[in-house]
Amino acid sequence: MGDQSTAKFPQDIIDEYTALGVDLPALLSAGHLGTRMGVEIVEASADRVVGTMPVAGNTQPYGLLHGGASAVLAETLGSVGAMLHGRSAKIAVGVDLNCTHHRGVRGGTVTGVATPVHRGRTTATYDIVITDEQDKRVCTARLTCLLRDAVPQS
Repeated sequence: MGDQSTAKFPQDIIDEYTALGVDLPALLSAGHLGTRMGVEIVEASADRVVGTMPVAGNTQPYGLLHGGASAVLAETLGSVGAMLHGRSAKIAVGVDLNCTHHRGVRGGTVTGVATPVHRGRTTATYDIVITDEQDKRVCTARLTCLLRDAVPQS
């Protein structure tokens, strides 16, 4: 993803991952895909994850925001929330994503907000609402992640 230096993370989460020698912003990235798409995490906790993505470069042939781009933003934000819920003992793996696209967007930036529906020991489900710059709903998504035990790195 892009620069995460301005993202807000809970201090206890930062301390936990720092003690393990893990770069939390890098862990929260969507990797090369997130970087290519311009996904930025603005705020992250198990209770609420906020991120943005530009429309430019993420459109389909008609010039509208691609539904798959909305899905990438939604899965990224929900996965970050699930990972923060599971803490360092778990890894979050998306197992179900559904998206409803409400309106087209031709420019600007979209913002996604992920909030938990369920946070258990083995699964976490997040609702993600993506809006345009006028705060109009563009997409509603729901992501369920399996929380697997983290495998110690050698």
